[in-house]
Amino acid sequence: MVELENRVLRFAPLVLCLSLGVYAWTLGDPADWGMIDLKVYWSLAPNVLTDRLYDVNMPFTADFPLPFTYPPFAALVFLPLSALPWLAARVVWQVLSLVCLWWLVRTALKLLAGRAGEPYDLRWSRRALLWTAIALWCEPVRKTLDFGQINLVLVAGVFAAMVATRRSVAGLGVGAGAGLKLTPGISVLYFLATRRFTAAVWSAAGFAITVALGFLVSASDSWRYWFELLGAADRVGPVGSAINQSLRGALSRSLGFDVRTSWPWLLAVAVSGVLTWLALRAAARAGDELAAVVTVQLFGLLVSPISWSHHWLWIIPLVLWTAYGAGRPGRVALGAAWVVVTGADVITFLIHRQPSIWEIPRPWPLAALGWVYPALGLLTLAVMPRLLPAPQRSDVTL
Repeated sequence: MVELENRVLRFAPLVLCLSLGVYAWTLGDPADWGMIDLKVYWSLAPNVLTDRLYDVNMPFTADFPLPFTYPPFAALVFLPLSALPWLAARVVWQVLSLVCLWWLVRTALKLLAGRAGEPYDLRWSRRALLWTAIALWCEPVRKTLDFGQINLVLVAGVFAAMVATRRSVAGLGVGAGAGLKLTPGISVLYFLATRRFTAAVWSAAGFAITVALGFLVSASDSWRYWFELLGAADRVGPVGSAINQSLRGALSRSLGFDVRTSWPWLLAVAVSGVLTWLALRAAARAGDELAAVVTVQLFGLLVSPISWSHHWLWIIPLVLWTAYGAGRPGRVALGAAWVVVTGADVITFLIHRQPSIWEIPRPWPLAALGWVYPALGLLTLAVMPRLLPAPQRSDVTL
């Protein structure tokens, strides 16, 4: 088996080039790239300089006008991109996102190499190239690239920050990520679980700096975002659409109405919380850093009001953990299940068959299939303790 892998890895650079070539061919002329979310960032971010960031929408689709939904700090970050012509902005963002996909894979494999007591050598580097070529075709990555979403850049950066050795770098990186899009704030749970309390404090400081910068540039936009718009999930998009793969989305489609924070959602969150705690405790005892990171991020995806399918990029390090992580039989089957689900693009199938993005009730087969990511996420948390190796001494404690 090792010899077979070595033979395959020799062709990893060629496989990546072929994968990128086919992807470029499917994209076609850059002038035809939609990248609708990137257009929101590119076109609306400059409004932060005139205190109108949340007053102007982009009437780009027939479904609903698209607003800027991130904190004012995110608009500041996008200003350099907004200075580019639209065609150049699309090309730059595609290239940056692809580099971040490789960096995401590389970060996970470096953790796995270290845990195996091996240097990150040529063999691991070629594994990173090979898995980048494969990951390019999974649904969360393709949706991120098609929409021009921020996810690959954000996840790659936050992941690298979470596992950084220096507490200040780790905390400030996560804080900056939360200042861009809030959801990376769940990563602080990882710092608390690993007793990296200094990093957690730095996260709060980093987040506070982003908020302060937002108020400095536009006090009115900042006030409106933090005290009026925060938590308005409906403003982000249709909660019941099949592309929302959070517990709230799945429950809403099954029950026929937006469950919001009613008892079905609270019960589901409680179950997720218990499973997360058990999985984190098992990862702590096994000293498995990557398992702990993935566990925290899965919990965040489940309990967030909106978790579009392209937010589920954390499945990539999870699959790598099942492929190379030390553990018990069964982890490969779990990884294979995620590969099949994300590779089959079930979400696109559901999107094309839903009555509309706004109509929450679904025929029961579609409602059941619409649980695919959250159900498999819950299953992952449930079986994680059984897939981890025997306990060993670790700094991760719960």
